[in-house]
Amino acid sequence: MLASPFRASAPLTTAWEHFAFSVDDGVATVRLDRPEKYNPLTFDSYADLRDLLHELPQRGDVRVLVIRGEGKAFCAGGDVNEIIGELITMGARDLMAFTKMTGDVIKAMRECPIPIISGIQGVAAGAGAVVALASDFRVVAHSGKFAFLFTKVGLSGGDMGAAYLLPRVVGAGRATQMLMLGDTVDATTAHSYGLVSELVADDELDAACSRLARRLADGPTLAYAQTKSLITREMDMPIGPAMELDAMTQALLMTTHDHAEFHAAFTEKREPRWTGR
Repeated sequence: MLASPFRASAPLTTAWEHFAFSVDDGVATVRLDRPEKYNPLTFDSYADLRDLLHELPQRGDVRVLVIRGEGKAFCAGGDVNEIIGELITMGARDLMAFTKMTGDVIKAMRECPIPIISGIQGVAAGAGAVVALASDFRVVAHSGKFAFLFTKVGLSGGDMGAAYLLPRVVGAGRATQMLMLGDTVDATTAHSYGLVSELVADDELDAACSRLARRLADGPTLAYAQTKSLITREMDMPIGPAMELDAMTQALLMTTHDHAEFHAAFTEKREPRWTGR
């Protein structure tokens, strides 16, 4: 993924305080790093995730993002004391600002042109489950489990876009069951629902995430970006406008270096050298 040539005067962030962040050969990794509390999200980490997702396409050194949790869990959702304890003291204006911010994280995940992988061990609960849901790929260890817990704390199960995204992944019936009841779903069951992209042994999770990230980083990133965009944009389109958008996108991609490179590689009997152009 090439950096945008259009940059404003604001500098890119050089350090993120509320999670660990690194980039290695085109693969960016966010590590939620509060394992003693199962990596909960806070006001600050939500805001950092939102801002990072907007910055990634501007960097030029990132072609795929992997989200992981340290220790025994992926993410237990919003911190009970640091978020829920504070929310019950807030007025309507601040509550709306918070709920819009959390939704902005999920919207940014879906609109970011870079493929996103969540590697999940242990619990992905509440907001953590929605972050996993909004990813393009969910590589899940056998210890993984999902719990959309919002109704269990007296809130709507349709938090952060869950009621929009989950029915499109697992169907309306399963989504109703998971969002209304809030029960924990183990990895094998989630796989049978279609929520899991790849199910692996716990000791294979790191390798599986790295393998998929490498494949995506080395692939035709412009084609991946446009495919992700079409999947997101066409969710609510009638077939006519969707076919028109497909046709326009495909005609544009037919003019790219990568498309010509495929033909050259096929003719020369070699692997394509993708450049994302």
